[in-house]
Amino acid sequence: MRLADKVAIVTGASSDIGKGIAKRFAEEGAKVVLIARNLEGLEKARKEIGHEKSTASMSCDLTNESQVMQTINQIMDTYGKIDILVNNAGAINDPIHFHEMQDSEIRKLIDINLFGIFHITKAVLNKMSDTKKGVIVNIGSISSERAIPRVHLAAYSATKAAITMFTKSIAVEYARKNIRCNCVNPGIINSGMIKPYLDQPQARKVLEERLPLARIGEPVDVANAALFLASDEANWITGTILNVDGGKTASEG
Repeated sequence: MRLADKVAIVTGASSDIGKGIAKRFAEEGAKVVLIARNLEGLEKARKEIGHEKSTASMSCDLTNESQVMQTINQIMDTYGKIDILVNNAGAINDPIHFHEMQDSEIRKLIDINLFGIFHITKAVLNKMSDTKKGVIVNIGSISSERAIPRVHLAAYSATKAAITMFTKSIAVEYARKNIRCNCVNPGIINSGMIKPYLDQPQARKVLEERLPLARIGEPVDVANAALFLASDEANWITGTILNVDGGKTASEG
């Protein structure tokens, strides 16, 4: 049990990837707090995970700093510590040209993908600094380092690129407090918005043929990477960006 007696937070836990991460952590012995805005969606995810005794759902708007602080304090009151934070919550826009985007759409991406992560990381670091130990795993995207032709995601990609530098900066800044911070950058994963597209055999075939490993990633592939980085097996790894993309960036990056 690689995470026995650990207390972990997974944000965006009602999504496919978040749910997959929470499930793997619970399987490895962690007490997992699932966080998202929609409590009903969280409870549905928790039942699907199947480890209801070792998981809990908490509704929280990560863009609201005071609400985040209240949530973290509640977790501390319940469990007495926070060992792991997985920043998985995020938003993506419909692929349209940047000049056609409304400012409100851009601000939404920045609020969720940056301020949401900043708020909860700040609150958790305050607790981890007291105990001088902890692990943070950010979930980014290979869009942080490569632009995809005909898929227009300039604002989204910019927020994910910011998370790359945030990961490295937090890793260095808090290393002397024994707090590690790494980032997993998924590629094409069978989750979220892309699922309907992958249901089309020809479209899926086209994507698979462009991947060196010739298959679309699954949420568990991301979950396994996050599990490794969160575990003591990775206790000398910090400030690292791990691409989980079937070789996509190696072949075309």
